Amino acid sequence: MSLDPGLRALLDVFNAMPQPSPEEDTPAAGRAMYVAMRDQFSGPQPDIGVVRDITVDGAAGPIKARIYDSVDGQNRPCMVYFHGGGFVIGDLDSHDTVCRMFALDGGFRVIAVDYRLAPEHPFPAAPDDCVAATKYIVANAAKFGVDPARIAVAGDSAGGNLATVVARHAAQTGGPKIALQVLIYPVTEMVRDKGSRAEFAEGYFLTKARMDWFDGHYTGGKAVVDERLNPLNHDVPKGLAPAYVITAGFDPLRDEGREYAEKLKAAGVPTTYIDYADQIHGFFNMPAVSGAARKAITDAAAAVAKAFG
Repeated sequence: MSLDPGLRALLDVFNAMPQPSPEEDTPAAGRAMYVAMRDQFSGPQPDIGVVRDITVDGAAGPIKARIYDSVDGQNRPCMVYFHGGGFVIGDLDSHDTVCRMFALDGGFRVIAVDYRLAPEHPFPAAPDDCVAATKYIVANAAKFGVDPARIAVAGDSAGGNLATVVARHAAQTGGPKIALQVLIYPVTEMVRDKGSRAEFAEGYFLTKARMDWFDGHYTGGKAVVDERLNPLNHDVPKGLAPAYVITAGFDPLRDEGREYAEKLKAAGVPTTYIDYADQIHGFFNMPAVSGAARKAITDAAAAVAKAFG
């Protein structure tokens, strides 16, 4: 399978650009670049009925979140979304377009969570925030207009890891009940340095150097074997929510996403696995460039809506 032509053209331009030096490659610069890329890669933000900033409880105090919905109703099925960005960059604005598309295409409410970022707040601040925020949303369902019996979790890349953590924690602690976990090219084995991580280490947008940079800020570069960083290497909890796992063919994270889906299936977890063979890491945020991104979002949203019943 050859690379999507639009993404090939994007990579040709991106790879020809001068890369920042270690001194210039700061979290602040990375965060600004990530938000700026949204307008270039995502295209126009679709109009939607409800976009409202809110506050939810994180693990150490209030954190920002944002509601997206096509209607301003009550008792709405709700997908809690955790953005990607290597646990260091990304925010509500960087993933605003994809959250709008999910809400429009699926006909459900999306609540995006602005969890704390490293290096200011290293591991385990991010997973602790996401677990706490999900519990808070369910406990205060009426306040946020959501149905506590119809909750899904989703995220891309680092956010896919965080959605995994929330789903596993819910299964291990007796709730809340998760209808579906949508894992978009998730991080499932941070100690890995083989397979697709080696095959696509350079030239495909997410590089080994960038992953090492993220890891250095998030864990201090330590080979941490914690289940929350490496769910692939730990037993699947009983009662784990059904999963919808997405990978990209030219993504360093492809193999660990596929293997995690296989592990879930082997443990009896109802799992749908889809590999977009001509795509790169981050393509969900690139509908203006990627030939597959818009339909991939629509299909994932349909899977969530089906899980809600």
